[in-house]
Amino acid sequence: MSFRDLLEGRVLVGDGAMGTLLADRGVGYGHPYARANLTHPELVEQLHAEYVRAGAQAIETNTFSANRVKLAGHRLEERVREINEAGARLARRAVEEAGERVLVLGAIGPLGRPLAPVGNIPREEARTLFREQAEALLEGGADALLLETFTDLGELRLAWESVRDLGAPVLAYKTFVEDGETLAEGLPERVAREISGWGVELVGSNCTVGPQRMLGIVEQMSAVGPVAAFPNPGLPQLVEGSVRYSHDVEHFARYGRRLAEAGARFIGGCCGTTPGHIRALSETLRDLRPRKTSVAFLRASGDLREDDRREAAGPRSQLAEKLFGGGFPVAVEVDLPRGNDLSGVVEAARRLRERGADAIDISDGARARLRMHPVAAARIVQEKAGIEVVAHMSCRDRNILGLQADLLAAAALGVRNILAVTGDPAQIGDYPEATGVFDTDAVGLVHILSRMNRGEDLAGNAIGHAPGFLIGAAFNPTAEDLEAEVERLRRKLEAGAHAFWTQPVFEMSALERALERLGDTPARILLGLMPLRSARQAEFLHHEVPGVEIPEEIRGKLAELPPRDAPRYGVEVARNLLARARPLVSGAYIMPPASAPELAAEVMEAIR
Repeated sequence: MSFRDLLEGRVLVGDGAMGTLLADRGVGYGHPYARANLTHPELVEQLHAEYVRAGAQAIETNTFSANRVKLAGHRLEERVREINEAGARLARRAVEEAGERVLVLGAIGPLGRPLAPVGNIPREEARTLFREQAEALLEGGADALLLETFTDLGELRLAWESVRDLGAPVLAYKTFVEDGETLAEGLPERVAREISGWGVELVGSNCTVGPQRMLGIVEQMSAVGPVAAFPNPGLPQLVEGSVRYSHDVEHFARYGRRLAEAGARFIGGCCGTTPGHIRALSETLRDLRPRKTSVAFLRASGDLREDDRREAAGPRSQLAEKLFGGGFPVAVEVDLPRGNDLSGVVEAARRLRERGADAIDISDGARARLRMHPVAAARIVQEKAGIEVVAHMSCRDRNILGLQADLLAAAALGVRNILAVTGDPAQIGDYPEATGVFDTDAVGLVHILSRMNRGEDLAGNAIGHAPGFLIGAAFNPTAEDLEAEVERLRRKLEAGAHAFWTQPVFEMSALERALERLGDTPARILLGLMPLRSARQAEFLHHEVPGVEIPEEIRGKLAELPPRDAPRYGVEVARNLLARARPLVSGAYIMPPASAPELAAEVMEAIR
């Protein structure tokens, strides 16, 4: 009996949630539910049987989170096959004991961490992880594989590519946060068309939204063919430390029928649903005959890759115009104060603009110091000083949701130049007990910025007008492992970086060495220059700041000079290097001392 045979001429009823039900039955919240296949096998089998008795014609294995990445968080990564095989066997046994013609779907969810370039899981490793889980599920007796609750269409495709040749039917579900803009932009239909072109057995959507919100999603997706719909019963709420969902089974069943009338051919429930919801759904669908639609999907014309759906917008800032127009832009970093008074920063920015600077750089809590948000500071400086700002964005303090929210704010506030950095660890800063997030790194943030320049977020939702960010990234020509640094630059280029701000450079040979390693890489480089002000500063930077190398000759000369003459020599070193390097780079990035921003203006004299 194949899945298509079951689907022909009827609306198929699926099961409901397993994780929230296990929690209600005594397997506490926070317990890795997939482990219950080993620790509570009788309970898992009992819940499967309850869903079959409630009318489910296909049930999912208790393995949604049973991949090596998620299980590693509970030190269960070496038991992936055991847990998945057990999950399939328990579901199979519940079906056989019930004596019903019910399919067992091997459930596979996202890995739980972003893939490269946003995260640090390489694509080939991800393929191995998906395949490992799928093989174990099929060995345990699953009839088909279900890829569900994927937010990232790219990860969903990778999962399908990893398991498509195992000889089992594959169902693929994407989850949507339904809102007016999502539907107005037609995202569900576009996703259905793309997934249908892969060759999956059935495309669908599950989780995140309730049945009423799911209806609009299904109405769009079903324009491509029959779909699966597995909504939650509604939005969750936290009650006495536990997550609770609506128990209104009649509402769920009523909308289940409307989902079927809209084109859903396989309907069940996701988080928070129970055998009671499925029983009510089964009863209301018992006499329903679906509208005449072939169970074979309309194949999409061509293969629309997830990264090719929208054309990228080019950078739209004045800094970008000069950088791409053959000019030699100069950006100057100005430190933010500890408090909320930016008057000194605004005045320094105004003076630097008058002396020839094209942009002001504002770091994002460099060295994990507490400072104002760079986007807010950038907006104030741009408005009051009349000069563009490059806002540095760090991955330390924000998860992927927060990073994207801040970038939307930057776009709305007219901050068009963003420098993506991974960020310094919190342990070295003002609040060493603070938790670093690091959902992604600088490469991933560049990828996010590039996606936004195509007018969409990471989930493929439209964000309005493409912001046209100038995407900057960092490069260290004096890195100890220069090969690794060059490779990382190439990854940033591939992710969409437009230009690279370097760490401070103090000798021409170091720059030439790095540029030679870059070869014909089309990287626009803004050379980092730091006018030193004292021998003490030079010693500190050279010995205690990673990634900074100052030749002994320069450090020795500074030590010999009277303190009043040291800044003049520091400016001279930077000016000489800039004059020699100018034919080799695309611009300059000057980092003067916080107490003496005017030194940057003296360095800029070398350009004139």
